Amino acid sequence: MTVAFSINGQPCSVELDPRTTLLDCLRERLALTGTKKGCDHGQCGACTVHLNGRRVNACLVLAATLDGNDEVITIEGLARDGALHPVQQAFLEHDGYQCGYCTAGQIMSAAALLNEPCGPSDADVKECMSGNICRCGAYANILAAIRQVRAAS
Repeated sequence: MTVAFSINGQPCSVELDPRTTLLDCLRERLALTGTKKGCDHGQCGACTVHLNGRRVNACLVLAATLDGNDEVITIEGLARDGALHPVQQAFLEHDGYQCGYCTAGQIMSAAALLNEPCGPSDADVKECMSGNICRCGAYANILAAIRQVRAAS
């Protein structure tokens, strides 16, 4: 079947098997490999992308459910006009990554968190980010990066 949507601000149309997840569409058909496949069950957050402004686990979304009005933003599309998104910059400044595998999903979740209701405390941020797992344990640095961006907003 043909699936049409917008990806990182550009129109996209792709022929897919109806069972194809958005994650597999991104990685295997569109060569956008920044979004990682972790658990493939929606439990780790490595595949987090924005769908119509909300964060979703791309492994749990069937690409066939998208239509021409849907907008998907991946880690490749987060930066604007050659400048890193503030969350990306803060992750660099606070070393919010170690092996880097979860980093794209962590950044995408943190960027979405800026537009979601989230309390002011670190505990609130930790709860809002609880769907993203870092196996290396860079949580303190990730939290510091998010704290910096929230303070500047």
